[in-house]
Parts: sequence; C-alpha cells; structure tokens
Amino acid sequence: MLKTVAGIYRHGRIELSEIPPDIVESRIIVTFLDQEQLEMASTPTPMSFGMFAGANQSTTADFRLAEFTDADATQLMP
Repeated sequence: MLKTVAGIYRHGRIELSEIPPDIVESRIIVTFLDQEQLEMASTPTPMSFGMFAGANQSTTADFRLAEFTDADATQLMP
C-alpha cells in the first residue's frame, strides 16, 4: 500500500504534517519540491465560475449522460 504524507525537510530532518495511521515502520521515498511549488501548495486557490471551462460548453445532453436512474441505483447496491 502506498501512502502520501506532506511534510517539510528542515535542518536534516523530515517533519511530517500528519502521522500516517497503521504504519509503524516503513521504507520511504522523499521527493523535494521546488520553492515555487511549495509556495503554490501553501496558498489555496478559491474556485471561481468558469475556471475549468474549455472551448466547448456543456449541453443538456451532457447532463443526461451523467444522471442515474433507479435501475442504476439498484445495480450499485450490494
């Protein structure tokens, strides 16, 4: 099982932002991010209308494809 936990490397030590549950000892791989990536990660970007918009606009048919029917719901239930 892979588990990702954020943290900071400072003065030769790794400080994790949270303690991973159910892991007592494990090998790890550490990836160092650029300072710019660190700043971007620490500054949340609020969602705004149209920020994920592409060249094509959604149509009513697109939403019909995503709708579940009662038959779909019963198939999803165990």
